[in-house]
Amino acid sequence: MTDAPTPQGKPRKAAIAAWIGSALEYYDFFIYGTAAALVFGKIFFPTSAPGTGTLLALATFGVGYLARPVGAFVLGHIGDKFGRKKVLVSTLVLMGLSTFLVGCLPTYDQVGVLAPVLLVVLRLMQGFSVSGEQAGANSMTLEHAPAGRRAYYTSFTLNGTQAGQIIATAIFLPIAALPEDQLLSWGWRVPFWLSIVVAAVGFVIRRTLEETPAFEREVAENGVAKMPLAVLFREHGTDVLRVIVAAVIASVSTIFTVHALSYAVNTVGLERAPMLWVGVLANVAAVITIPLWGALSDRVGRKPVFIGGSLGCAVLIFAYLWAISAGGYPLIFVVGILMFGVVHSATSGVWPSFYGEMFSTRVRLSGMAIGTQIGFAIAGFAPTVATAVAGTGRGSWLGVSVLTAVVCLINVAAVATARETYRIPTEQLGAKTATPAQAATASRA
Repeated sequence: MTDAPTPQGKPRKAAIAAWIGSALEYYDFFIYGTAAALVFGKIFFPTSAPGTGTLLALATFGVGYLARPVGAFVLGHIGDKFGRKKVLVSTLVLMGLSTFLVGCLPTYDQVGVLAPVLLVVLRLMQGFSVSGEQAGANSMTLEHAPAGRRAYYTSFTLNGTQAGQIIATAIFLPIAALPEDQLLSWGWRVPFWLSIVVAAVGFVIRRTLEETPAFEREVAENGVAKMPLAVLFREHGTDVLRVIVAAVIASVSTIFTVHALSYAVNTVGLERAPMLWVGVLANVAAVITIPLWGALSDRVGRKPVFIGGSLGCAVLIFAYLWAISAGGYPLIFVVGILMFGVVHSATSGVWPSFYGEMFSTRVRLSGMAIGTQIGFAIAGFAPTVATAVAGTGRGSWLGVSVLTAVVCLINVAAVATARETYRIPTEQLGAKTATPAQAATASRA
């Protein structure tokens, strides 16, 4: 056995495959959030008061996050026992199918309460699918990457996620411009129907992926754990808890993507199209900045970059939601792009490597999946909690800002207590005996 990185790793191919797959998968996931903010309250909960209908529609968005922890346990076990590739193929097929079926659903006026029930079931299927996507893609790229560039290569998974959000929002731009009757009757269905193409293309791409050298070496030398979850909680229980707490930083994304859009359109009365463009341009900026932040963390460490991004979001969320309440489009665009496209991207560029580096190869996928998806499940309900706590009035922006800032500070506390991992060789990741000094010595050897 050698401490050198496995020579047959193919980081570029793995990063490209992860980027494309994540973009396709998260296109499906994010079109639901846009539809929940703009349409679902009117077609699935029409008998409720406008504010209540919006709240219920946002709750169906959050319901998808409830399935994530369940999917993380199941798919994490499969990924650590049978390989990363199996997870990445199966999650994409399930996501494409469930999203396509959302576009085929009858409305409340057609079948009554059965319509929102079916909507929730399909949202649960989406959540189950996406629970294994990022952990699988991150494990794939991290285990192919050279030790000194792990954050750069794994950042392309989140880069693909942002691209999927760009595509989803861009698809909704012409749809949102339709007359109200056309939007509510057939227009909203089109982005969901397009997911069948997403599933077909993604399946072909994911089928060409090669299993990671690190996983194959682990199987050859030590075999796979019969019960990866038992090993995970016995050896990495504290790390799982730390990832859960740190992962609530995703609340910034759900507040920006879902709550702020709903608040701007349904409460303040701003136009749909400009607010959708804020999301598009912010995500374009994120596509550029995420790998740059990842590369920076390969040089200076994961924690400084991660913590800096979290603190920046805690401050800028006040400016962004206030700008929406004031109704000034130029300021909304500037602050929105700065907060989500630049500052929040610091966290997105780091966590795919940082979380994965806390775990050994034999339990990496399950550790990342369970930790992140429980944290993301909490974040998924952030728009619902924010709306319920702060209300739906024009002045609710302050309460939502405070809530989001507190979440950011919780993330900072979790990250600050973690081990710094950027200099630890890939083969020693997750080893409790590796000290920072040993890791630094090994990285220079």
